[in-house]
Amino acid sequence: MSVSELIINGFAGVSTPFSILLMVVGVAVGIIFGAIPGLSATMAVALFLPVTYGMNPGNAMTLLMALFIGGVSGGLISAILLHIPGTPSSVATCFDGHPLAAKGQAAKALGVGIVFSFIGTLLSILALMFIAPNLARLAIRFGFFEYFSIAIFSLTMIATLSGDSVIKGVFSGAFGFMFATIGMAPIDSSRRFTFGSQELMSGFDILPAMIGLFAVGEIIAAARTARLEAAEAEIREPDMRHIRGFGFSWAEFVGQQWNMLRSALIGIGIGILPGIGGGTSNILSYSVAKNQSKHPELFGTGIIDGIVAPETANNASIGGALIPLLTLGIPGDTVTAMLLGGLMIHGITPGPMLFDEKPELVYGIFAALIVSAIIMLFMEFYGLRIFVKLLAIPKNILLPVIFCLCAVGAFGLNNRVFDIWAVILFGIIGFGFNVFRVPLPPFILGFILGPMAETNLRRGLMLSKNDFFAIFSSNICNFFLALAFLSLAFTVYRQYIRKDGASSKS
Repeated sequence: MSVSELIINGFAGVSTPFSILLMVVGVAVGIIFGAIPGLSATMAVALFLPVTYGMNPGNAMTLLMALFIGGVSGGLISAILLHIPGTPSSVATCFDGHPLAAKGQAAKALGVGIVFSFIGTLLSILALMFIAPNLARLAIRFGFFEYFSIAIFSLTMIATLSGDSVIKGVFSGAFGFMFATIGMAPIDSSRRFTFGSQELMSGFDILPAMIGLFAVGEIIAAARTARLEAAEAEIREPDMRHIRGFGFSWAEFVGQQWNMLRSALIGIGIGILPGIGGGTSNILSYSVAKNQSKHPELFGTGIIDGIVAPETANNASIGGALIPLLTLGIPGDTVTAMLLGGLMIHGITPGPMLFDEKPELVYGIFAALIVSAIIMLFMEFYGLRIFVKLLAIPKNILLPVIFCLCAVGAFGLNNRVFDIWAVILFGIIGFGFNVFRVPLPPFILGFILGPMAETNLRRGLMLSKNDFFAIFSSNICNFFLALAFLSLAFTVYRQYIRKDGASSKS
């Protein structure tokens, strides 16, 4: 059977009324899970796995893929409107999405996020359909030192995300890495900085950290305001009468083509590499967009470039993460690990033979992803006017509700009260960073990538019998380490030119 026939059969399989209903329900539930701080696409898929037991494999994967699509995209809603990332994949969306909403352009910010989320998803699915096997073969060549070099390259973005003070940025990144080292050490499982506490042995999870830094930090900052009116005036509710389409012009869309394509490639590439995920591609694409911009000083003030990059990348990582899952049986992130469980439940073993043994299921998954992405686009478009109504809710009502949702989400992650205390701790840290103008993005980058760099370095050294120079025997390592050096040199040069220009003007 030809590829075109398989594609047609795949779309025919998901065009039944029951399949469409499953996708509509899955996307809607996914968006809700993505938008509520503390919940995530992983939790949505995990909760619905038992529901798929009685379904045939095609319908089961259709539902799970719809939940995946909705869950990743839904995080932009709370990131833009409330400055709270619904999922770790939407952290960088807060940096420009919320400031744009604060200017009274929440509908435009949401529209940009929704459209480019859709495009990122579509591009990654096309990559999944046509170049999956070749890309997966390249990804399988990555060893421990290669992952270490990627982490080092990504960590150099701390300088880009440091704002006006590199010192504060480095401090923030080191502080994030420090918190990531708490708990059981990788490889030898020795206790580090646990102070005799059993709860600290498993360390801090990424979700409580993100919820605390953004959500609780924002709540404390709002509570600090002397008058409620001042807090409520932080964001102006947009006038929806003059909003057409998705709230932005065709010229603005065309002007973002290179940013969109570059971010999609970053998202697909990061998604292919197991264990990294959309949280990293989200921040990395934002920092690259800022580095490549002619006006990097505008990032963080509310420009659409800072929404296009992270939203395209985190949704592009969907297809990227599915490439190693379907072609090699290796889950690319936590959601695809759940999807692997869903396949195994129905007696399906993903791997190179899956495309030959069950091509109708594979192309049915491709079709379900595309149709779910279209449903997500329409569902979020028609929800625009509903979403912005959140801005009209008084802060004295909204903030306590958000705090309760944060606490419930944190507790539901591992069913332990310790995570609620972790949320409060990171909330105090986030508030302190806000008061002393210390940038948060480097903290997040250090928290996510620090353990990845440490773990892969230690594994690589064990494999090479503690020969550190073995790193340079790999061309892939040399390529990423050279990129890291060039990134640092370019950032330092740009900051020098900017300061030199500012001093000459004065």
